[in-house]
Amino acid sequence: MCKLLAEQIFKPGSFPKYTYVSRESLDIGVNYEVRLKQALKISGCLTSIIGPSKMGKTVLCEKVIDLENLVEVSGVDFKLNNDFWTVVGTKAGLPMSGEFIEGKKVRDNITDDLYYKKDKFVLTKDRVIEFFKENGKVLVFDDFHYAPEDIQLHIAQQLKDAIRKEFKAIVISLPHRADDAIRKNADLTGRLSLINIEPWKKEELEKIAIRGFEKLNIKIEDKVIKNIATESLTSPQLMQYICLSICTLLDTDDSEIAQVPRNVLEKAYRFTTVNFEYSDVVKTLMSGPNTRGNKRKIYETESGKKLDIYGLIIEAVSIDPPLMGLDIEEMKCRIDRLIIDDNKKPDKQQIRDSLNKLQTIIDEKENIYKVFEWKDGMLYILDPLFLFYLRWGNYK
Repeated sequence: MCKLLAEQIFKPGSFPKYTYVSRESLDIGVNYEVRLKQALKISGCLTSIIGPSKMGKTVLCEKVIDLENLVEVSGVDFKLNNDFWTVVGTKAGLPMSGEFIEGKKVRDNITDDLYYKKDKFVLTKDRVIEFFKENGKVLVFDDFHYAPEDIQLHIAQQLKDAIRKEFKAIVISLPHRADDAIRKNADLTGRLSLINIEPWKKEELEKIAIRGFEKLNIKIEDKVIKNIATESLTSPQLMQYICLSICTLLDTDDSEIAQVPRNVLEKAYRFTTVNFEYSDVVKTLMSGPNTRGNKRKIYETESGKKLDIYGLIIEAVSIDPPLMGLDIEEMKCRIDRLIIDDNKKPDKQQIRDSLNKLQTIIDEKENIYKVFEWKDGMLYILDPLFLFYLRWGNYK
């Protein structure tokens, strides 16, 4: 039997055959795979999966649905108001238009000759639906929240009509984002199968490392596994990234490594961020809005940095303990801990106003900038890879 390579074991960007972890849905005590199988069997219902970013929502679909039957589209496919059924049909491999020949010969009324009749077709909604039904296809609509709101409503209406004809579809979105077009749409009441994906627990993330390094025949201490799980920020994708980085640094494919040393962790964390493109995002957020010539107040921190309010906010998000959600009390506490001078600390209203301005900047930017959301007094970290980059990336 050939030795397995690290890239075959730890797969952050595709289906992890050897390190897939099945998890229970907390509300009813059955695993998510069973939940999704049940949802797809309910005729005339649209499946809505909501969960934080990088939590394995798409991998769950790949586990339950045969890859040859899975047709994936994304909210970004509809930024330009593209026709919904044209996008879905072409993703499924259907031609936009063409000719087809009927199976039976017909007789020419004038010459009395027999011939195969040709007819032209264009890609239509009904043709796409029939193709999906006949071939057992399932539409997986990922990142639904990235489609503009008016297009979301249009798509919801299209899906409502399609599922009545037994078209199978799954819509995947993030919490705290505009999902009113699906879950709060009165027209879809009673026609939804709802699956809420919870953030991963540390012990669930630990199973990825345990199974993976066991397959590689490499020992790893419990303390090391727990440290990696903490830094993975509830994300199985990040856990896969870090474990793969450790293997790359140790050259496990070509070297005989008996055990993962503790001293490799920090280097592995920093190494993992090399391919994360967040430097411009961090720079933009730390710069804040245009000052229009006004000088900002500068605060001196315990680490010797001199930061304005926007720099303080980003620094506060990055420090221990890493959290995917922070309320205004926690933000205030963290910012206070950073600043040396007790007399110069910003109050809660200043922090709120600054977060509102950062949210405005994010709303006007491309998708990669949508890394957190300030809403209803809570700062939600939408992208765990971004928070990991804040903690370990080479941007400071």
